[in-house]
This record gives sequence, structure tokens and C-alpha cells, in this order.
Amino acid sequence: MKTVFVGLSGGVDSSVSAALLQQQGYNVVGVYMKNWTADVAGVACPWRQDLADARAAAAKLDIPFQVFDFQAEYRQHVVDVMVAEYQAGRTPNPDILCNQEIKFKLFLQSALAAGADLIATGHYARTEDGRLLTAADTAKDQTYFLYRVTPEALERTLFPLAGLAKPEVRRLATKFGLPTAKKPDSQGICFIGEVGLREFLSQYITATAGPIVDAAGHELGQHQGAVFYTIGQRHGLGLGGGEPYYVTGKDMATNTVYVTTDPVDAALETDHCTITDVHWIGPAPQAGRTYQLRSRHRAAFIDCTLEAGHRGTYAIKLAHPERALTPGQSAVIYDGQRVLGGGIVA
Repeated sequence: MKTVFVGLSGGVDSSVSAALLQQQGYNVVGVYMKNWTADVAGVACPWRQDLADARAAAAKLDIPFQVFDFQAEYRQHVVDVMVAEYQAGRTPNPDILCNQEIKFKLFLQSALAAGADLIATGHYARTEDGRLLTAADTAKDQTYFLYRVTPEALERTLFPLAGLAKPEVRRLATKFGLPTAKKPDSQGICFIGEVGLREFLSQYITATAGPIVDAAGHELGQHQGAVFYTIGQRHGLGLGGGEPYYVTGKDMATNTVYVTTDPVDAALETDHCTITDVHWIGPAPQAGRTYQLRSRHRAAFIDCTLEAGHRGTYAIKLAHPERALTPGQSAVIYDGQRVLGGGIVA
């Protein structure tokens, strides 16, 4: 009988994952990853409730339960990196960082050292011989967040929800009598809770006001810090009256945010980009072949071609323009249902 350490987050997905693995005959151990406990901007971190819910789910299933404390590593490899990226004017994804460094690296290593044969999480994704494939429930598919996981980690990972839709997961949670059956899905920054990005970053970055400038070079008002804005952003500019404004760019050196009132401004859409810090799960994409690019979680797939460039970069040509491709975000490459990998938009 193989032993599986299941990452119990305190939510319904991971709880049902543990129950399904138990049904399948695995020796299941529940693990809560204690990654973040600090309150932010007056908002209480939900970790105590999440831990209690995870412990309650393990008790209901009568499985062993452990807590792995990864707070120092999460701060170093996720939060500090995220803050530094925003300070540099880029827009990172902390969930991708968390999966790469914590869940499918540190948790995997710690679980194997503690006697596990495999790990499991409540992600909606599929694996096959070290390959990553999209989930059956395309509306819940989470492979965008998993593209930096290694083949070696995928070979040791189970995704019990791979073939299930969310309503079925809720139904199973009720059937199993899990205390998380009706718990709402979590929102916000990975493990930190429902805190606004500006409020979170303000705890670590001292931002100063600067000019908001249109395409003609006219100063329209003042922003609260260029670090808080991202390409395509519409809200939070404080420019009242008339048509809405959209962020088209920013200059971190001069602390300037550039805007337009044209929702289809050429500065908001592009049919090409370059990716750096590339990670391929298997062989790299072939030049001249058509693949699919996803620029955000649940964004529509766009046909694309790739060409290898200097120092590990790749130039990507899109079949049609994509809106607000933003430096720092991830561009993930698919070949049908298979996730090839991807990189960071330069």
C-alpha cells in the first residue's frame, strides 16, 4: 500500500481529494502547509480557520494529520520575489511561484523525507507519465498555475480531481460528510487571503505619488505609486468624469503612469511577445509548429508559433492580438491538452 501525503488547505477540493484517495486504497496522511500567518492591512489572515478546517476534515476521514511550517521559505521564495518584481515594474503571479517553490518542491521533498511515496493536491489538472494535461472541467482547469512544476515532481503527484467538475466535488463532499462541503472557494493572494493587492504591497513598498499622462503628453492627475498599476487596468486611477481611462504603460524611473481613453488603443494589444526564464516540462516547442498560448488563468487560448532566441529566450507570434500582455506575467504554452511549459513576458 502506497502512502500519499495530501496537502489539506482547509478547502473542499483538497478534502475531497483525500477522501477519494482513501477510497482508492492509499494510506493517506493529511498535511496542512503553514505558509503565512500575518494579518495584512487590518484583514485577518485566515490560516487559523483553514488549519481548523483541514484538521476537522482529517478527523472525519480518520487519517493522520501533520502541519509543515514553511513560513520562512514562503516569505523568501514567494513574497519577497513578488514584492521585488512589483518594485521593478513587473506583474508576477504569486500562485505560480508558490506551486514552483513550495507545493511541488518543498512540500514534495518534506513529504518524501517523512515516508511518503507520493503527494496529492486538490488542483484541477491531470498527469500522465510526468506530463501535465488540462483537467476535464475546463472551467476550473488550473494548469496555468502549474506550468513550472518539474516532470520529476509530476511523476510523484496525484490530482484526484482530474476528471471531476466542481459541482460533483461539492456533491461528493456532502456524501462523505466533510465539514468543508459548503465552505466557499478561497480568493485573493495565494495563502494570504482576501487582501487587495495595493493594501498588501503597501506593507512592504513605500510608494510616492506621480503623474498620470495621456498619449499627447498631457498630465491628467496624480497616481499613488506606479508600482500599484498594471497594463490594461481601468479602475483605481482617480480620474473622474468622462470616458474611462486605461493604463497603457508605466515608467518606473520617472514614476509615471501612461493612460488612454481608447479601449482598443494599439498600446493595449499586441500580436507578439518575448518570454524569458523559460521552463519546459518536456522537450521544447518546435519552430514553425502551431501551439496555443494562455496569458492568464482561464483566458482564451490563442494559436501561436515560437522561435528560440538568445540566452534561452523565445519570440512568440500570436495568430491575433492579445490584450494587455504585461511584463512579469506568465505566458503558458499548450499543445492541445498538454502543457508544454512557458515563461515570463519580457
